[in-house]
Amino acid sequence: MADVRLTTPSFLVLGVIDTLGEASPYDVKVEAARTVAPFWSVPHAQVYAQCDRLLAAGLVAEVRREGGRGRRLLRVTEEGARALRGWLEDTAFVPVEARERSILKLWFGARPGLHAPVQICAHTRALEEYEQLAAAVGESMSRGQREALEFGIRYERMMVDFWRWAADREPGRGLDRAPEQDRAPGPAPSPVPGPEPGEVV
Repeated sequence: MADVRLTTPSFLVLGVIDTLGEASPYDVKVEAARTVAPFWSVPHAQVYAQCDRLLAAGLVAEVRREGGRGRRLLRVTEEGARALRGWLEDTAFVPVEARERSILKLWFGARPGLHAPVQICAHTRALEEYEQLAAAVGESMSRGQREALEFGIRYERMMVDFWRWAADREPGRGLDRAPEQDRAPGPAPSPVPGPEPGEVV
């Protein structure tokens, strides 16, 4: 086995191949886009690169099919299965890599009223799709898949709630002055020194 450093995209590809039993790099690309893309996207070119890395590491092996169309099919090896189990059992915390472009725009002064309608519409649509998926096939999913779908549902609900809150903020104040009820509480002003009780002034 070659000494290859595996990353999260490596294990994503390995996990997809393991789930499908055997798969071509194209199959992995399609399945990843269909399933895990909402919470972990991977560029198409990287899928092919990761397949090569896993093959070099001995974690997947090529499968030859007689009479096939010459597609390159991959299957997880025993060593690959052990590596995947080890990764699944690794509980180390890794900070979330948040990349919400609309929130970045808010930070630099974008108006919530301009962006909120689009965001509410998009996140409401995604929420409805997730809820429909849960109702249609939720019972046939594995426990982990259902929990991942539940994460998506709760995330979209949170985003809809956030953008409604942003849109409902008191208009006309500008982003440099938050409404009084939204302004973070600060330390109370220091009292002006005055006479002590009973002191003659």
